[in-house]
Amino acid sequence: MKVSYWVRPIIALSLKGDKFTDPIDGKSFRKFLPYGYGKQRENALSPSTLSLERHRLMWLFLKEETNFFTSTKKLKILHIAPEQCFLDLFRKQKNLDYITSDLESPIADVKADICDLPFKDNEFDVVFCNHVLEHIPDDKKAMQELFRVLKKGGFGIFQIPQDLSRATTFEDDSITDKKERAKIFGQYDHVRVYGKDYFDRLRSVGFKVDEIDYTQKISAEKVTQFCLMKGEILPVCYKLD
Repeated sequence: MKVSYWVRPIIALSLKGDKFTDPIDGKSFRKFLPYGYGKQRENALSPSTLSLERHRLMWLFLKEETNFFTSTKKLKILHIAPEQCFLDLFRKQKNLDYITSDLESPIADVKADICDLPFKDNEFDVVFCNHVLEHIPDDKKAMQELFRVLKKGGFGIFQIPQDLSRATTFEDDSITDKKERAKIFGQYDHVRVYGKDYFDRLRSVGFKVDEIDYTQKISAEKVTQFCLMKGEILPVCYKLD
């Protein structure tokens, strides 16, 4: 279900209630909106910020487990393919030097190919790159670039759609039909389905990777209230000194 940012205040007002809460803006609703390709997930899309489960999970992790919102030192942030639910909020944070980048998005500050980023080595304290790598034919090169521009001691979050029932990632360049690609890869413009080995692919370029099931640290009541996807893994990647 696609919802325009222009009509979201009207939708949010019509769904106002107290059953579910978006932790990003603290607003509550009687229900969230369905979302998904093919079979839609109920209560997935927040009526106010238009955040999905993965966005709300990342927000909670950043707020509770990092100094992203509280650092007294200005943090330099690179956000590849920035999500609308974060964009304005992160830009307004006075403790962030926030730069966005994407090859095609009109809302990004810097137009750039993730496999050839126009930034210096060790430039950013934090790098976000969510639901991008599944679109990139040479994902190893993209991961190497993310590692290169991240400062030593910095961290990144690189979420992807992942099938944890698969031990290994599946790719097949011979599948070119859009309907077939959507059926096999989840979307017509995805080039692979990541399995459990995704984390090792990140480690292979130098990252220390923590596979964090952050829903385990949140009460069952909060998981329901915030409309999170129980068991979703956050790949938090570090560039060690």
